[in-house]
Amino acid sequence: MLHPQLRDDAARMRMLLYGQLVSRAVCTAVELGLPEALAGGPRSAEDLAGEVAAHPFALRRLLRALAPFDVFTEEPDGTFSLSRLGTTLLPDTPGTARPTALLLADEVGRTWGELAHTMRTGDSAFSLLHGCALFEHLERRPQRREVFDRSQEAGLRLELDEIFEAVSFDAYPRIVDVGGGNGHLMCELLRRTPGSTGVVLDLPGTVQLAEKHIVERGLTDRCTAVAGDFFSGVTPGADLYLVSHILHDWGDERAAAVLRTCAAAMPAHGRVIVIDLLTDAADDRGGRHRLPALMDLYMLSLFGATGGQERTEGEFTALLAAAGLEPETLRALPSGMGVLTARHRTA
Repeated sequence: MLHPQLRDDAARMRMLLYGQLVSRAVCTAVELGLPEALAGGPRSAEDLAGEVAAHPFALRRLLRALAPFDVFTEEPDGTFSLSRLGTTLLPDTPGTARPTALLLADEVGRTWGELAHTMRTGDSAFSLLHGCALFEHLERRPQRREVFDRSQEAGLRLELDEIFEAVSFDAYPRIVDVGGGNGHLMCELLRRTPGSTGVVLDLPGTVQLAEKHIVERGLTDRCTAVAGDFFSGVTPGADLYLVSHILHDWGDERAAAVLRTCAAAMPAHGRVIVIDLLTDAADDRGGRHRLPALMDLYMLSLFGATGGQERTEGEFTALLAAAGLEPETLRALPSGMGVLTARHRTA
């Protein structure tokens, strides 16, 4: 007879192994448009099948498989409805998971399937599959770049309150968001900090999205979008250089180069604030936080062993030192993120 603990451990391990199937099922539901189709109330699988172009019996099995995971609810009459958790897959839900599901359904999910290649060689699984690096791939495919940016924006919306509780931006009249993407963070920052002005710096294709976002938020008098390469230089003279979820895309040499351009542009009183996950962050039980550890594997699959990575506090301190900066404060947040404020290194 199996020991009860062994039986429980074996069952738990199988659920971990089946996790890939759960993720694939959720992504398939999003690709089919099931959350939107169920947003108006319960419907039968047969009714849904015609709208989403699916086989009725196969669709019922997909909905039923995701019901125990609280994505959908199977009603007593056999119809299915969208659960509270499932509403996070709707496109207009704040912090929506929909664009992330679309990434996992395509290039990112297929990349994870080649993780063993990265383990054996150290090379990027993404580059193996797609023949180029992630950002080159996205620059060539504007529609996929838009999905990627929406995923980043949605994740950021979940972090905003935590960030603004950790940092007061009122002390910084002029702020540059380095690699600021579509400008969502800067626009939200300026909304909450009416005395500041901002610059969003990113690649030309992305800056067009930022310009549109700035206009939509009515901030053209306080914010501009500038096309540039943060490895070569950034807008000089700002009081704050914000580097949010940028350094984890690069290996140590390139990450230090980003910080070096900020340091070169920054006046003596200026500051750099780095926002990124901390791999030595603790969870609410005092153990190692799961999200940074998993996201580090995510970075590994995309960028390879010497490319992008999540880092510890000590590793961030080393990057700052390589750029002539030193840490001033570090706030470890419940989500696993760290907010690190740095200044010019003193003699």
